[in-house]
Amino acid sequence: MTTIDSLATSLSSYLEGDQVNLVRRAYYYAEQAHDGQFRRSGDPYVTHPLAVAGILSEMHMDPQSLVAAMLHDVIEDTGISKAAVKGQFGDAIAEMVDGVSKLNKITFSSHAEAQAENFQKMALAMAKDIRVILVKLADRLHNMRTLDVLSPEKRRRVARETLDIYAPIANRLGMNSIRLEFEELGFAALYPMRARRINAAVKSIRGNRKEIVKQIQTALEACLQREGMPSRIFGREKHLYGIYEKMRAKKKSFSDIMDVYAFRIVVDKVDTCYRVLGAVHNLYKPVPGRFKDYIAIPKANGYQSLHTTLFGMHGVPIEIQIRTEEMEAMANNGIAAHWLYKSHDDTPSNAHVRARQWVNGLLEMQQHAGNSLEFIENVKIDLFPDEIYVFTPKGTIMELPAGSTAVDFAYAVHTDVGNSCVACRISRRLAPLSEPLESGQTVEIITAPGTQPNPAWLSFVVTGKARSNIRHFLKNQRHSESVSLGRRLLNKVLGNFGTQLEKIAPEQIQKVLQQINSTELDTVLEDIGLGNRMAHVVARLMVPEHGSTELPAETSKEGKHASLAIRGSEGMVMSYAKCCHPIPGDPIIGHISSGRGMVIHTDSCANIAEIRDNPEKCISVRWDPNVEGEFSVEIRVELENERGIIAKLATTITGTEANIEKISTVERDARFSIVNLSLNVRNRIHLARVMKRIRLIKPVSKVTRVKSRKAVKVIKGAAGPQPAVLR
Repeated sequence: MTTIDSLATSLSSYLEGDQVNLVRRAYYYAEQAHDGQFRRSGDPYVTHPLAVAGILSEMHMDPQSLVAAMLHDVIEDTGISKAAVKGQFGDAIAEMVDGVSKLNKITFSSHAEAQAENFQKMALAMAKDIRVILVKLADRLHNMRTLDVLSPEKRRRVARETLDIYAPIANRLGMNSIRLEFEELGFAALYPMRARRINAAVKSIRGNRKEIVKQIQTALEACLQREGMPSRIFGREKHLYGIYEKMRAKKKSFSDIMDVYAFRIVVDKVDTCYRVLGAVHNLYKPVPGRFKDYIAIPKANGYQSLHTTLFGMHGVPIEIQIRTEEMEAMANNGIAAHWLYKSHDDTPSNAHVRARQWVNGLLEMQQHAGNSLEFIENVKIDLFPDEIYVFTPKGTIMELPAGSTAVDFAYAVHTDVGNSCVACRISRRLAPLSEPLESGQTVEIITAPGTQPNPAWLSFVVTGKARSNIRHFLKNQRHSESVSLGRRLLNKVLGNFGTQLEKIAPEQIQKVLQQINSTELDTVLEDIGLGNRMAHVVARLMVPEHGSTELPAETSKEGKHASLAIRGSEGMVMSYAKCCHPIPGDPIIGHISSGRGMVIHTDSCANIAEIRDNPEKCISVRWDPNVEGEFSVEIRVELENERGIIAKLATTITGTEANIEKISTVERDARFSIVNLSLNVRNRIHLARVMKRIRLIKPVSKVTRVKSRKAVKVIKGAAGPQPAVLR
């Protein structure tokens, strides 16, 4: 077990005497604070922060990080405040300690929400100081090493969280050694039987592999010696969780995975890496398509190496990684290599810069996320599958997760590019926005002013940044549209009282807001627009002199001007009922649906017959004379079976400038079929024109508009089209 004296001895190898004394002072401060507290194992609690500091000392972390490690639990588990830590050890250390501390004082509805909130707080602390995450990883590593003392249920929960969040974060920061230990310990705790079985299988075949590994290694060493390239060659052991994941994800058997022999060749400089690659390709034939150059294009976490697969002796596949000593250190220690190898150099390393970019990306996602669970869902998406590398038209390389689409690419370039994206060219050809990208492609985004994200994008985007930005935009758009509709609904009711919202005194509005426990008028208008609050209730409060329970009769002719005009451009808070498919020209009525806003039905729709006279549920509406857009409508066509009739029908409809959304055919008997069509039309006159043209097709016997209650028929042989009766 580490003691403060043994830790101080190891620290003195790279820290000054006064810095070591600062760490000692932090230890005694933590020992006093945790006095009387014990871990589940029975050890004094202070052994945990001491062990965490020990892990960080192996990375040659700076004294502030070591002090924060010593104190990381004092704010949470003892009576000591952040201000007290700040007074003793300074502002920077107090902020780091606070960033690593858990949120035990807030009550959450579920453990998942608590962990999500905890991670969100940690992300904010990381943005201020990247060292927070290193202290947190060391804290989690020691907890994983001492997991045996916990109950099986808690052990599994901690292991699952480690595999889901902390191992990928270590991977994202390039800290491969810590990631491997997280995965091995997490796997053993989460699936103990599977871990034992795979471990036993690995041990049983290790003896058989030794001879082949030795032969391949000898051949590689002899080859590089002949070429005069000094190097270190060693076989790579596959770790248990990696074997398990490959078996699960790639549906391969244990023997298939273990048939591959893996080696790492470490050389002095980059130039030698490529010379070694040529030498091993001469020694054994390379497998086509299996070469990857991560030196020229590093992975997102800063990892650099050449990867190649060869057909070795007896046809066995050999995986080889070739890298420099510096790349080897970076691969194992990632961002921590900055302190391990450059503790006296203040210039940020490549890994440091990449880590900072990642944290800034987290911060942007956090600002756009609706809540902590949505935030952590986006983070999990980004933590971090295999990357692909694509190019901008100017030749800049963009790193994206595998499976990314042009929309992910657009948001990676800039949020505004993503929001205004309308189409894309992939390697100079027009392609769907949903097409998955592949490494090496050039992607060009076509934007248009005034466009906005499509909710359908959420079904295919891969990156957390794209997902959080689309959700954020749609949320804001829904809010502004709800406020706008709420204002119109409230003004419609106030118009019956002979006033408008703009004419009501601000003091009266404030008074009403207090009465209904709201702070802002926009919140009330949004609730009205979404159907969560009744407009006439708010109107009565705003015009107390009309305090009667009944609304006054509509004052204008036939109430026409009191009806709300539907423009067709209201957005997400205005929808059109699927049961009756109202289109401009139909008499309509508005149904206020809680949470959905207003749903427009035809006046005769059977689904609202029982509530149409309820002023709290339904509202008088009419089509605006300048209504815009296309509206969905369903028609039914009865026709004689004839070769090519469906193609003729589709050509006729598109010739009338109507779009076919959906088409289905039902055979009525051997001679006749029924075709059900869902079309987009501008209004009833447009629909009448479409139906007239369909009637002129020779095999057609009957055309019907399908509605929930009535369907008016236009029968072949009738005297001309009758658009006026399409109800």
